[in-house]
Amino acid sequence: MTRSEDVDREQFLEAVQGLLRGDFSHLAPVFEDDSSNSCAILRWHANGWFNDQQPALEEALTCACFLGRTSVVLRLLADGMDVSAGRRTGLNGFHWAVNRGQLDTVKLLIEQKAPLEERNMYGGTILSTAVWSAIHEPRPDHLAIVEALLKAGAKHESFECPTGNAQIDALMAR
Repeated sequence: MTRSEDVDREQFLEAVQGLLRGDFSHLAPVFEDDSSNSCAILRWHANGWFNDQQPALEEALTCACFLGRTSVVLRLLADGMDVSAGRRTGLNGFHWAVNRGQLDTVKLLIEQKAPLEERNMYGGTILSTAVWSAIHEPRPDHLAIVEALLKAGAKHESFECPTGNAQIDALMAR
């Protein structure tokens, strides 16, 4: 093994530990630009390095959703990953995508028929996670995410309305 391969393998092992800890923000560099196979996560996956690291690979999908790396999510799903996999943090990738305001990733997950009513460790559905996040940790695309989830058929009976947020309450009233 060359020095470069040793360094890459060392980075992989560090990333695995970070994925298993849910250290998603710090892992952003290994999810960068997947064009021309330069995304480390996809390269490692293609090389079979995750073959004995299934829990870490599942968390890689969740992390890609958290970071809004839609093309990485698409690639992992195309390679047969379960859309609901990776919930060591208590939230799966769909919950994290709505929490972090990752609209393009949310749209992809809706297109891929990810379950809308799946519950996180707090008992919240995808929609209730989006609503909670829009109120408590607002990001620019949260309202568009709530609207997209409602259009996709998400049920809003799992939380109290009115929420106290006029824009969200208006979406729910439609």
